[in-house]
Amino acid sequence: MAVLSSSLPPVLRRKRRRERARTLAFLSPWLVGFGVFFAYPLVSTVYFSFMRYDGFAPPTFTGLKNWDYVLTKYPFFWQGLGNTLWLVAVMVTLRVAFGLGIGLLITKVRTGAGFFRTAFYLPYLAPPVAATMAFAFLLNPGTGPVNHLLGELGLPQPGWFTDPAWSKPALTLLAMWGVGDLMVIFMAALLDVPREQYEAAELDGAGSWQKFRYVTFPNITPIVLFAVVTGVIQTMQYYTQAIVAGKVASGVIGGSGQQFEPGYPHGSTWTLPQMVYSLGFQRFDTGSACVVAVILFALSMAFTSLLLRRRAGFLNEE
Repeated sequence: MAVLSSSLPPVLRRKRRRERARTLAFLSPWLVGFGVFFAYPLVSTVYFSFMRYDGFAPPTFTGLKNWDYVLTKYPFFWQGLGNTLWLVAVMVTLRVAFGLGIGLLITKVRTGAGFFRTAFYLPYLAPPVAATMAFAFLLNPGTGPVNHLLGELGLPQPGWFTDPAWSKPALTLLAMWGVGDLMVIFMAALLDVPREQYEAAELDGAGSWQKFRYVTFPNITPIVLFAVVTGVIQTMQYYTQAIVAGKVASGVIGGSGQQFEPGYPHGSTWTLPQMVYSLGFQRFDTGSACVVAVILFALSMAFTSLLLRRRAGFLNEE
């Protein structure tokens, strides 16, 4: 290529240089953003994971000591990893299924579709802290209206955010309550499915399930994949709702000098992002916090790659 470029007339060479410069000029905002907000933080995080660094003194190389500490000596890592993976598996699945179900129902409603669409979308606009605090009070096992109603119906009254067995299901209910974003995305995808395919399926005698399986779902598969991938990435960063719910349930809402058990109750809501904050900003162990951050990034990349490969394999089978 170099020989061919050098053999070009000077006018063409200058034209190609101008085209490259123009292309780089158009790409420069993205290149700067990628370098400043992704590449540099990623490289720095990997670098500091091998360093002893408290944010004040110069970093010193420690090899794999930070990794050994996090993976074998830090008592909360595996519990936080298990909680995070539980949320990824259960919360993402139920949010996608619930959002798709609500989208299907609203697209079938003849009257009042606008009201139901607004009613299901408004909870998504609620600030995460306010929504979590409201849910914690609603699900209060002693005074909350939800348990009062369950008691009136003769049903069990869970401890919700105060019970380790129910804290993650309670967070999942909170996530499903704010499913309006997925509902809107799925509604747009469902309304875009060609009507001719439904008519052809009806002529072949297909029922409701067959039409969904062989017509609706194949057409909205890219949107489902998008919802799952973004849901996995967001849930791997799950922080605000878990820590606010734990603080409200334990009675520590704010104020200095109050002791708070991370992941209350009994570490059941302890997640990897909370671990990054605790190690990096409370214990000033930046090296160990970077180890957890690198693990989070690697898990997110692994899940995303797996989902994309499964999607590619599904398309090849078709």
